[in-house]
Amino acid sequence: MGLNDTPSANRIHIGFFGRRNAGKSSLVNAVTSQELSVVSDIKGTTTDPVYKSMELLPLGPVMIIDTPGFDDEGPLGELRIKKTKQVLNKTDVAVLVVDASEGIKECDNNLISLFKEKNINYIVVLNKSDLLECDFVADENSIYVSAATRNNVQELKEKIGKLAKTDDTKLKIVGDLINPSDFIVLVTPIDKAAPKGRLILPQQQTIRDILEADATAIVVKEYELREMLENLGKKPSLVITDSQVFAKVSADTPTDIPLTSFSILMARYKGFLETAVKGVAAIAKLRDGDRVLISEGCTHHRQCDDIGRVKIPRWLKQYTDKQLNIETSSGTEFPEDLLPYSLIIHCGGCMLNDREVKYRMKCAVDQNVPITNYGTAIAYMQGILKRSIGIFPHLLEEFEDV
Repeated sequence: MGLNDTPSANRIHIGFFGRRNAGKSSLVNAVTSQELSVVSDIKGTTTDPVYKSMELLPLGPVMIIDTPGFDDEGPLGELRIKKTKQVLNKTDVAVLVVDASEGIKECDNNLISLFKEKNINYIVVLNKSDLLECDFVADENSIYVSAATRNNVQELKEKIGKLAKTDDTKLKIVGDLINPSDFIVLVTPIDKAAPKGRLILPQQQTIRDILEADATAIVVKEYELREMLENLGKKPSLVITDSQVFAKVSADTPTDIPLTSFSILMARYKGFLETAVKGVAAIAKLRDGDRVLISEGCTHHRQCDDIGRVKIPRWLKQYTDKQLNIETSSGTEFPEDLLPYSLIIHCGGCMLNDREVKYRMKCAVDQNVPITNYGTAIAYMQGILKRSIGIFPHLLEEFEDV
């Protein structure tokens, strides 16, 4: 996988914020050496966040985000500010762009407060420094830059690089659970929502992780599994399945072979699994009229038997035998007010970066609303949750009553 193929969820997200006409878009173009954003003297030229996946030295693969002015006005301005706040939920490094001739205003201080509240590393960039009559010395957390002359742009890149947290010890999807030469069986139905000729992202990433661990990945469809296990001649170390066929795969996999799902592994990878297992018990407590939110992190093409909008609602109603009010959200549209909901069931989050997954999880936990994810919920409703988290003994011990 090349740098251009790195999934957006695995890229460092760098957001550019500030007031209108502070020069955010000009600075983005200077930092990226591309005409990424439209530049104009007219206030409010950037009306929606602009995203660009690229390689930025010395960081490598990044996602650059140019946002609308945080001092925008009127009803449309309020909507743009709301979108800018949504960008903060996925930002790893924030660049606050300030017009050097005007200095830091209340709006800028409000942004700094949000950076601190969300624990985002940030730098204050005093742009348009070429228009100043004399040189100024910035403090450790700021820098004078000119997007027009490119003065100090390289120094800004280096400062951003130091602020970006690169965790080389980050958990693998499955690589830390297996040994070299292990056989791992992946059950991957052909997902109609995936682009033609491709597997869905969690399947691709898991295969790569297995190969990097010097193990062997054997990929089959759900109706080929039983015969393959009988003919393999060696017991696999682990079977990983798509959640949609969990029940069939569990029935076809001998109980002495560990079994889990892509969704459960992805939840652990995103730091969400323990919360998901805790939250899943709320399914049994649902009552008539309760509101359930099913949330997806992407906006893929909907199929007639879509997992989030058709299958999970059907399984929920069958399992609970209750009349539930089921609502859905997708992409960036995750509600801030979760109190009306008795339960949130989130997708695996493969298209969201870690920060946004943890933000959504924290929103639910802070509002005392149970939250789980697709794979955990499906395993629970099909009576195979304990088996599917059996590879994580600490979870079994802590949640043995689930």
